[in-house]
Amino acid sequence: MLSLGTSKGIFEIAKFGVYVTVPIVLMYSFASNTSNLQKFMGNRSYIVFPSNTVRPPSPKEMRERARALGRGKDIH
Repeated sequence: MLSLGTSKGIFEIAKFGVYVTVPIVLMYSFASNTSNLQKFMGNRSYIVFPSNTVRPPSPKEMRERARALGRGKDIH
């Protein structure tokens, strides 16, 4: 096993503590205040698909197409 000196060992423990503590503190402070969460989420735009595009087939249509392909029939 690698023998770390006292100063190196303390430094590694401190780094590990920072790596673990910072994300926990940030998540707690962010999630505990709902106005921050709403402000952050409100600034993000979500994907809005245009209404003039072709809709994907429904699951029922997909099953029918799969069955037709399985039987070897042409679906078009």
